[in-house]
Amino acid sequence: MSDQTKRTIVIVGGVAGGASAATRARRLNENARIIMLEKDQYVSFANCGLPYYIGGEIAEREKLLVAKPELFEKRFNIEVRIGHEALAIDRARRVIRVQDRGAKREYEQAYDRLILAPGASPIVPPLAGIDAGNVFSLRNVEDTDRVKKFIDEQKPKRAVVVGAGFIGLEMVEQLARLGMQTALVELADQVLPLLDPEMAAILEEELKQRGVELYVGDGLAGFEVDESKLARAVKLNSGKTVGAQMFVLGIGVRPNTGLAEQAKLELGPTRGIKVNAHQQTSDPFIYAAGDAVEYVYGPTGSSLRVPLAGPANRAGRLAGEHAATDGGAEMGEVWGTSIVRVFGKTAGMTGLTMKLAAKLGKQARSVIIQANHHAGYYPGAQAMVLKLVYEEGSGKVLGAQAVGGEEGVDKRLDVLATALHFGATVRDLTELDLAYAPPFGSAKDAVHMAGFAACNEMDGHVRVIPPDQALAGMQVVDLRTAKEVATAPLLGVEGATVRHVPVDELRARLAELDPRQPTVTVCASGLRSYIGARILKAHGFTDVRNLTGGASMRRIALSQTRGPCGGGQGR
Repeated sequence: MSDQTKRTIVIVGGVAGGASAATRARRLNENARIIMLEKDQYVSFANCGLPYYIGGEIAEREKLLVAKPELFEKRFNIEVRIGHEALAIDRARRVIRVQDRGAKREYEQAYDRLILAPGASPIVPPLAGIDAGNVFSLRNVEDTDRVKKFIDEQKPKRAVVVGAGFIGLEMVEQLARLGMQTALVELADQVLPLLDPEMAAILEEELKQRGVELYVGDGLAGFEVDESKLARAVKLNSGKTVGAQMFVLGIGVRPNTGLAEQAKLELGPTRGIKVNAHQQTSDPFIYAAGDAVEYVYGPTGSSLRVPLAGPANRAGRLAGEHAATDGGAEMGEVWGTSIVRVFGKTAGMTGLTMKLAAKLGKQARSVIIQANHHAGYYPGAQAMVLKLVYEEGSGKVLGAQAVGGEEGVDKRLDVLATALHFGATVRDLTELDLAYAPPFGSAKDAVHMAGFAACNEMDGHVRVIPPDQALAGMQVVDLRTAKEVATAPLLGVEGATVRHVPVDELRARLAELDPRQPTVTVCASGLRSYIGARILKAHGFTDVRNLTGGASMRRIALSQTRGPCGGGQGR
């Protein structure tokens, strides 16, 4: 250990990956010299909390500063140099050239082990007017201060957010919270493009109900700028213009790989820094972690950039341990588990969607169930839609998506992310021993119900079809009550023969149906229609299918023209 105790560990970048690497290295090696270089003024801050500070939910700016240089220095004996930018790496000599921005000088810093945590930068396309004083991106504390200052001083009434990913949706919510009329622009034909279309459509309904103007399937072409060099409107590819007093870009991020490329470190297929299981780059004395790095993506086993805080923290910790000790655990697979709040809704995902499964050529099926986040008879139950994606044949869980109220979505996604990590099947989900009491869940949890639905299909108890399935030529048996049918007629039944038979009357009215016709059972959510499908099969109907998610999800799915949703449902 003698060489380890004397080694100098230099870390480029702080925030999640760099700060985790530094503190883990110190905890496991008290005698190493640890130096952290940060080009900005803040070495460890809560970048995921920035929108909530702008909107006022986080009232104190100091709360964003997770750890100040003084803490690193006093508690961990880590030398923090803020305003010091790494310029180049000399791998042969093991030195890094650094610019001290404050002193306006350059110097060389030797290292025994180097950890790169440069993060990523917002994508700012070179378009007309994008450098206007009221066009902002949001990535660090300095960006946040500029946005907050503009809002406090200029008090804009209207704002446009470009990009409907996680940051974009959070900013829309927070700007609306400040009383601004907001518009949201997204090049893809849905908000939160990572989700399957019908799941994203639930969020779009929420946004519209909250007064947000949506421009999906329409990209950013530039900005109209007035004589004071402020943008007055965003120009879209369609030719539309949307006026506002402030504009926020949430288009995405690109990895800061310049330093790695200068040092001729190997990049991976998605242009992130390539690392091994200990976070070592193609140079074993140089490590990397965070948003600039590629991880092993669990659903495919291939390398992929997954710019999320959780993987960055875990990878940084492992890089710090190996840099300090030459040992330690290996980085596990990353599943892309993520979640966002959009006004009164919460949406999230883990693993594969049906959309991505189709793109990758995976033989996947899906089921959609609707459930409450806790027992329905206990006050305050919030509705939730859960979509489970699994491998056809084996039943191995491939991914999940959930959209619900403010509570319960995170719990189910965490359970399913854990199931993914351990390679569970849909049958395993039905056997999970989950915590239950009426204020917290149901005896048959939403996770159980999704597992039951998938197993029923795999076991041949029911055939399932997606909510946007064409029904022409089918016998459609609507099992809802007369009041439900009158209130929300079933959509997309052109060319189909529709029979309305409430489920509790089905056995007595079988003679009204043709057992020789291909038949689809429908209810509001998919539960009664499964019961109806089982009754029909027991009475000699051989071609019976259940519409996943029921009439409510069909209405949402058919309100979008975005391609097939995939999968099916049954319980």
